[in-house]
Amino acid sequence: MIKVAILSKSYGDTQVLGRVEFAVQAGETVALVGPSGIGKSTILRIVAGIDGAFEGQVERPDAAAIVFQEPTLLPWRSALDNLLLTCPGLKPDAALHALDRVGLAGKDKEFPGQLSLGQQRRLSLARAFAGRPGMLILDEPFVSLDPHMADTMMTLTEDLIAEARPATLLVTHAEAEANRLADRVLRLQGDPATLKAES
Repeated sequence: MIKVAILSKSYGDTQVLGRVEFAVQAGETVALVGPSGIGKSTILRIVAGIDGAFEGQVERPDAAAIVFQEPTLLPWRSALDNLLLTCPGLKPDAALHALDRVGLAGKDKEFPGQLSLGQQRRLSLARAFAGRPGMLILDEPFVSLDPHMADTMMTLTEDLIAEARPATLLVTHAEAEANRLADRVLRLQGDPATLKAES
């Protein structure tokens, strides 16, 4: 479970976030939407524990994973090693199963540069779920994909979330993605940004 109680977040003298409070239960997916520059990524960094300079508190599971807009893979390591090195305790057989689960069977010895963008995104998903996270953050993971590939990736993500049941926070600009993947949609508005009533 994720519990967020942000009271305020400022950059210098500029307050960017007001009161932002919400919770995400295990097995639930919550989407965070709003216009560019309003503070979605700031909230993501706070929830992830990357940014601790704010007023308030966040409770999160110990086991967490983030899927960024870009795959953020280790280019000098094989697909298999990208899983083994970033998921402590993961066994090779389990890593191979994780690759197979996202449609990358037989690609374990290939390097990220040998994979298409879609395959790199699949590898990022495999890495995220291989660690059995209690919290999953998705930062616009389908951006720049063509419609067919985006649909394929969303279906795969839905299936993986249903299996692993982490508390999932999706940050997106795309209303269609939010409506498809999320159980609830939270909207940021105002200056400083706060949450609009949940839908």
